[in-house]
Amino acid sequence: MSLTALDKHAIRSSFDRAASSYDEYAVLQREVESRLLERLEFQRLEPSTILDLGCGTGSASRTLAEQFTQAEVIALDWAPAMLAKVGASPNTRRGLSTLCADMHLLPLAARSTDLIFSNLALQWSYDLAAVFSEFRRIMNADAMLVFTCFGPDTLHELKQAWRAVDDLPHVNDYPDMHDIGDELLAAGFREPVMDTERLTLEYPDVMSLMRELKGIGAHNVASERSQGLTGKSRLTSMLQAYEPFRRGDRYPASYEIIYGTAFAPRDGQPFKTAEGDVATFSVDMLRSSSKDRKTS
Repeated sequence: MSLTALDKHAIRSSFDRAASSYDEYAVLQREVESRLLERLEFQRLEPSTILDLGCGTGSASRTLAEQFTQAEVIALDWAPAMLAKVGASPNTRRGLSTLCADMHLLPLAARSTDLIFSNLALQWSYDLAAVFSEFRRIMNADAMLVFTCFGPDTLHELKQAWRAVDDLPHVNDYPDMHDIGDELLAAGFREPVMDTERLTLEYPDVMSLMRELKGIGAHNVASERSQGLTGKSRLTSMLQAYEPFRRGDRYPASYEIIYGTAFAPRDGQPFKTAEGDVATFSVDMLRSSSKDRKTS
């Protein structure tokens, strides 16, 4: 979903390295997680299988397992070190399993999932259409998808400060909620609801923000990033360019949070592909329809 070309291997390595510090710095992630969990009241099925996609160290996975005690919760992440934290937590309960996988190629059976929960993970996708296609494949009819991701105004202060220094990518560009909603509709999801909110965190200095981004694994992984160390003069120039944003003795960092909810299509609902509209039916549904016709 990032409009900035990303280095997939650098993403995985970055989050692996950040596993030990993630919980210390993931203040924003926890706040948004709690707000996303509140939206589960709109689900229509009692889930038996829940996927927490991009689970990190497993905070939401554990909450979901506590809330839905009869469900199997799958905590999925691409970074093995993050998943190790999930399993090592003393609060991890039975019914919660971990899975290391790429969100674009989910190793889960078709029609196996009743709820997909994903908090601030989709912005690391390089092909959102492929991700939504995989979601549709594994979701049961009427299953619920709830997610958050970053929008285009995220870290605009830091982005603008770096642009005063050079033309290299330092902060990712993201699509707006309308583009993401269009992708949901194209994948065949029903009743998508999209909204945004803006949260601002304040820091005593810009380097505290930079340390936090590194601490959660969210530092620069753009494919066209500079491969060398950031020189002192360039860093100083960036810090000076950030000064106009200062509020008294605090430095703001803005985040645009996109919230999305949608429901998986019912049997036979078509969706668009490059080859034309495609409709999928379960065998059981066709057998039931056949019996109904014979008895009518």
